[in-house]
Amino acid sequence: MNKSELVDEIAANAQLSKAAAGRALDAAMSSIKRALKGNDSVTLVGFGTFYVGERAARTGRNPRTGKSIKIQAAKIPKFRAGKGLKDEVK
Repeated sequence: MNKSELVDEIAANAQLSKAAAGRALDAAMSSIKRALKGNDSVTLVGFGTFYVGERAARTGRNPRTGKSIKIQAAKIPKFRAGKGLKDEVK
């Protein structure tokens, strides 16, 4: 499912126009991004938790040349599925 299909589903299930559903989805994604940027987590009970994970610095290898390269430490967004979502997927 892509974003436009998700907007269609939201519009149908919430009895909203597609434009309103699109704005609601954009607002939700923007809020999640803003929280993660501030190193905060977002928990949606029954669905899951979005949080910021740490990736340590490491040594990698350039596949073309075979030379070792240094990869810097990074903060990355992660998602941990909640029990309700896990039960639905089974």
